[in-house]
Amino acid sequence: MVTICAMTATIMQALDTTIANVALPYMQGSLSASQDQINWVLTSYIVAAAIMTAPVGWIANRFGRKRIFIICAAGFTVASVMCGLAQDITQMVAFRLLQGVFGAALVPLSQAVMLDSYALHERAKAMAIWGMGVMMGPIMGPSLGAWLTETYSWHWVFFVNLPFGAITVIGLLVFMDETKTDQELRFDWFGFLALAVGIGSMQLALDRGEQLDWFNSSEIVIEFIVAAIGFYYFFAHSFTTPKPFIQFAIFKDRNFIGGCVFMTVMGLVLFSTMALSSPFLQNVEGFPIMTAGLLLASRGCGTFVAMMLVGRIMRHIEARILIATGLTLTCLSLYAMTGWTDQTSVSTIVTTSIVQGFGFGLVFVPLSTVAFMTLPGHLRTDGTSMLTLLRNVASSIGISVVIAQLTSGTRATHAVLAEHINPFNQALQMPNITGTIDMATTTGKAMMDAIVTAQAQIIAFSLDYQMVMLFTACTIPLALLIGSTRAALRKQGEAPADHAAVME
Repeated sequence: MVTICAMTATIMQALDTTIANVALPYMQGSLSASQDQINWVLTSYIVAAAIMTAPVGWIANRFGRKRIFIICAAGFTVASVMCGLAQDITQMVAFRLLQGVFGAALVPLSQAVMLDSYALHERAKAMAIWGMGVMMGPIMGPSLGAWLTETYSWHWVFFVNLPFGAITVIGLLVFMDETKTDQELRFDWFGFLALAVGIGSMQLALDRGEQLDWFNSSEIVIEFIVAAIGFYYFFAHSFTTPKPFIQFAIFKDRNFIGGCVFMTVMGLVLFSTMALSSPFLQNVEGFPIMTAGLLLASRGCGTFVAMMLVGRIMRHIEARILIATGLTLTCLSLYAMTGWTDQTSVSTIVTTSIVQGFGFGLVFVPLSTVAFMTLPGHLRTDGTSMLTLLRNVASSIGISVVIAQLTSGTRATHAVLAEHINPFNQALQMPNITGTIDMATTTGKAMMDAIVTAQAQIIAFSLDYQMVMLFTACTIPLALLIGSTRAALRKQGEAPADHAAVME
C-alpha cells in the first residue's frame, strides 16, 4: 500500500510537468492573457519546483518524512484544484507557484520511501515500479492533456489530480510509518537563499531565453549574472561553514556520483527529444495533436517493457552494462531520427520510438538503484532530492538548447536554401515545376517560400537529433564510473539482515 501511495504521488507530479503544455492556447483565451503572460503558467511551476527541491532532505530529516509527504501531497492536490478554478492569469500563476512549492518534494520523498521499503536485492524491482511513474508521466502527459482539453475543458488538466491526491493522502495516513526526526538540525538560511537565487535566475533565463533572443536581451544577461553570483556565494559558503545546507558527504560515494552523472544525461536526453518530437510530428508530419500524442506514447510502451525486464535481469547482469546498452540503443534511435522527413511512415516512427523508450528504461532503473546502493541510509533523502534537482535543471538546459538550436538552424538553413532559388537554377525551369509554381506571381513565391521553410525545418530537426545523439554517445564510456552491483549484492547477502532499515 505504501508503494501504491508513493506511485500515485510520483505519477501526479510527473504528469504535471507536461500535461498543461497542450492546454495553454485554450487557457490563454479563457484567462484573457497575452502570449508572454500565459507562458508564466509553465515558468512559475518550474521555478518554484526547482527552488524547493533542494531543501527537501533537510525538511524531511527535521520534521519527519511522513508528515512532510502528507502535507505536500495534500497541498499539491488543493493547489491543483485551485488552478482549475482560476478566473484570471494572476490567480493561475499564483496557484501554479503554490503547486510547484508543494510538488517539489513528491518525487524525492516517494523515491526515498521506496528505497527504504525494500531490501537491496529487491530495489531494482522497486525502482522499476517507481520509474514507470517518473518516465511515463512526461511521455503520457501531452496525450492525456490533449484528450482532457478536447473532450472536456482545460480545467480538467488540473482536476485530474484530485483522485490521485486523495488516494495518496489517505494511504499515507493509514499505512506509512514515521521516520526519526532530528530536532537539533538548524536551517542554513544563507545557503538556501543563495542556491534559490542561483537556481531561480538560471531557470528564468533558460525558460525565457528563446522568447527574448538570448544574450541579445538585457533581461537574460542580468538573469545569468545573478545566477552566477548566487551559485558562487552558495559554494563559497557551503565549503566554509561547518553545517552546510546540502550534505556534501553524499558526493563521497562513487556510485552516487555515477548516478548523478547519468541522471543529468537522462534529463538532458529524455526531455530534449520530447521537446523536439512533438513539434516535429505536428508541424512537419502534419499530424493532429491527438495522433501525435498517441505516437509519442509508443515510446512509453518501450520504457514499460524495459522496466518490467530490467528488475529481474539486474541480478545477473552488471548495472553498468545495462546502462551502456541502454545508451547505445538511444544513440541508434537518435541516428534513425536524423533521417526523418515529412514522408516518414507511422510504422518507422513507432518502431524508432519503442527502441528509444526501451533504451531509456534500461538506463533509468539501474542508475536509480546504483545511486543508493552504497549510500548511507541517513543521507538517502538528501540524495533523492539532489537527483531530482539535477534531472530538473538538466531537462531545462536540454530543452532550451535544442529549441534554440532548432530556431537558429531553421533560419540559417532557410537562408542557404533560398540562395539557390534564382533564374539560374535549371531544376526550377523543369516543366513539372513551372506548371505548378509560377515564380513570377506572388502566390508562386509564397508557395516556394513555404517549401523552402519546410525543408529548412526538416534539416534543422535532423541537426538537433544529431547533436543529442553525439552527446549521448560521448557519455557511454562514463558507465565505467559505476562499481560492481553484483559485489554489493553479495555483500548484502552476508549481512545479518536484509532490510534496508537494519542495514543502516
